[in-house]
Amino acid sequence: MRLRLLTKFTLVISATILAAMVMFTLVSIGSLKRIFLEEAVKDIDNLSETLIQTTYYQMLEDDRKRVYQMIEEVGTQKGVEHIRLINKDGIVIFSTDHTESGTVLDKNAEACNMCHTGITPLMEASSMSRSRIFRDRSGRQVLGIAKGIYSDPLCLSADCHFHAPEAKLLGVLDVTVSLEEMSAQMASYRNGIVFFTFSLLTLLVLSLAALTQKVINRPVGKLLKHTRRLAAGDLESRVENTSGDEIGELAESFNIMALNLKNAQHELKEWGGTLEAKVQERTLEIQHMQAELFQSEKLAALGEMSAGIAHEVNNPLTGILMYASMLYNDPRLEPGLREDLAVILRETKRCGGIVRGLLEFSRKSVPQKSMTSISQLMDKTLCLVENQALFFNIRVIRNYDPLQPDVFLDPNQIEQVSMNLIFNAAHAMPEGGTLTIETGVPEAGSSVWVKIRDTGCGILPENLERIFNPFFTTKGVHGTGLGLSVSYGVVESHGGQIEVESMPGEGSTFTITLPLSPPDQNAAVPGDTDCGA
Repeated sequence: MRLRLLTKFTLVISATILAAMVMFTLVSIGSLKRIFLEEAVKDIDNLSETLIQTTYYQMLEDDRKRVYQMIEEVGTQKGVEHIRLINKDGIVIFSTDHTESGTVLDKNAEACNMCHTGITPLMEASSMSRSRIFRDRSGRQVLGIAKGIYSDPLCLSADCHFHAPEAKLLGVLDVTVSLEEMSAQMASYRNGIVFFTFSLLTLLVLSLAALTQKVINRPVGKLLKHTRRLAAGDLESRVENTSGDEIGELAESFNIMALNLKNAQHELKEWGGTLEAKVQERTLEIQHMQAELFQSEKLAALGEMSAGIAHEVNNPLTGILMYASMLYNDPRLEPGLREDLAVILRETKRCGGIVRGLLEFSRKSVPQKSMTSISQLMDKTLCLVENQALFFNIRVIRNYDPLQPDVFLDPNQIEQVSMNLIFNAAHAMPEGGTLTIETGVPEAGSSVWVKIRDTGCGILPENLERIFNPFFTTKGVHGTGLGLSVSYGVVESHGGQIEVESMPGEGSTFTITLPLSPPDQNAAVPGDTDCGA
């Protein structure tokens, strides 16, 4: 059987309070009993002292009758059981219980054992040490106290003098009183405390039960109710948060969880509704990837074919260029034909450039890699190109990272890439502008980057995805469309990436990222092994 939270909490608190109240009651009753007993001993001790002082002169006059009469009168008071006089030899010389008169007490009796604890009897003892609690012949609980009667200097000359001069203790006055009244008071007090304890416990339990019901049980019950509704699929269920304590925070967390589940369910429904469209979109992406793969295969075949064509075309083209140059410089050439021959030379050189581009696009070579500083490599490239007429109106800004580490690469191939990008930037600024070259290290620290930024005409958005395709160019008859393709292949063969950002009319930024860790040194990258015939 499962106990409810309210029942558990009430039982634990009630048991704790009950234990505390019981301990308090026991301590209180024990303390009160000790106080009552001390007061009773003090009263009996005062009564004994009063009797001794009252009968002092009668004892000096040896008026025993009067002394016994006064003891009889005191013994008739309420609560006094009996009073007796005992001499130093333990003989009861007088007692309100006449049957005891003349009897001899044992030293181990209650009236004697407080002093006769050792071989030599004590001459002085405290009132608590001289008291004892025992039961009389009828079984009632009584309290007795013995008070010593000591020798006085006047006793030596009085009529009652019959003891030795050196004697100090003449006898003992033993008074016994009933403890029934004290027991009745203690019982009344104990019953009052027990009644008060159980009344207070009942009040506390009822108060705690009501408070727990309001503060804990009812909010938890509401939360449990809404949890069951949520488990049944009701995602609109919400708990009214009316408190700012931990239960209120729990209710707020429940509401947030329910809202998140609702949103997740809504997203799942939307995703399920658009699953077909997503599948179709992914199918189109796969088809596009397959088309690109097919195009790459065609480009690879085209590259092989281009290499063969370039090799075959390069030989006769070289002969044409050589003989045309010789003919152009021949003084026998008629002046009217020189202009036409210049056109032949110019177009032949352009064909030679196209052939060289085809060879660079198609050839493969083993790279010669070494640890190289990117910044120094960029400076070397700039030294090769910045004195050309194309760069006269272009301001070059170098912004290198001084802490940039060296990179394991082929300097010649990366120099070819950087030269292609720098020339492209210069062509994009025919009227002049600013060319900025930056180097740096990303936060991850696993690579280096180079940014080549120009302030030229920029690239149209529809051309950004095509600029790395072979034979794509925006330079018309002045470009082959192979420079960026070759650069892309070189960077990828080094395990890096080349990216472009551009806005028409604002310029372009090409970013080359190269890994710091050396790639496979046996990897083949585009290079220059076939110079043609």
